[in-house]
Amino acid sequence: MAPPAGDEAAAENRAAAAARARLKGIGLMCAALACFACLDALAKWLGTQMDPMQVVWARYTAALAMILIIFNPIRNPGVFVTRRPWIQAIRSALLFGSTAFNFIALQYLQLDQTVSIMFATPFIVAILSGPFLGEWIGMRRWIAVIVGFLGVLVVTRPWSADLHWAMLLTFAGTWVYALYNILTRMLAGHDSAATTSIYSVAFGAAVATILVPFIWTTPPTLGAVAGMIAIGAFGAFGHWLLIVAHGYAPPGILAPFIYTQIVWMTALGWLVFAQVPAANTLAGAAIVIASGLYLLYRERVVARGGR
Repeated sequence: MAPPAGDEAAAENRAAAAARARLKGIGLMCAALACFACLDALAKWLGTQMDPMQVVWARYTAALAMILIIFNPIRNPGVFVTRRPWIQAIRSALLFGSTAFNFIALQYLQLDQTVSIMFATPFIVAILSGPFLGEWIGMRRWIAVIVGFLGVLVVTRPWSADLHWAMLLTFAGTWVYALYNILTRMLAGHDSAATTSIYSVAFGAAVATILVPFIWTTPPTLGAVAGMIAIGAFGAFGHWLLIVAHGYAPPGILAPFIYTQIVWMTALGWLVFAQVPAANTLAGAAIVIASGLYLLYRERVVARGGR
């Protein structure tokens, strides 16, 4: 017996609404990644005028101020309450370390190089998920991880005399950021997004504020001051867009669009710094992206009970 016409129409409307929500989530995800690309481009530009740690300070203090304005702890003091204080503290320290490594490396590397290396994060997360979360990966995903790391080697070319030490710093930052992602998953279901957003930048703001008097350089132009404010705004707004995007679409739908960041980074590198990506960077990025997409596909297959 066929379902009533009204039920079919309602089902079609729900499917259409879900499709629109997914598209909205994808759009917000891409916008968030554009914000992060602008953040890195600003960090590279500001790094030519002041110490990278001063740029880190600007990024965290501006972001913390904006997050506090958004979540207003005066009206909502419970936003500071965390059920996992040590995990929050360690996670915030890891994010600070990853940011510092990245901003220092950006002084010497092109934007497309740093983002191509950072794309190794999903592979490191897959490796660490076993000992930290009990989520062990199978042979096919191990192959994807190995191929992904081969792509990173194509970008960095450690066998070449042109290997820059900043690439190793970016790779170290990738491991630190992967640990940050692991702790983020460990926090899921324990603290609210608002609480985690505040603690994410609080440690960085505190540590950078202690260090910045020793390396302070007065910003040479009003443009530099505006850039120091904007770098925090891009970070805070980008993370907010990321949170909202996940409210419209599941992570499995959004995750592949992480790789659109290389488009933004390459475009900004060309427009702002007149940097054209090298052939080995493009080839390595293609390998890393293909391996990452396969890794995401395998995770979805395993989540559905496949092998």
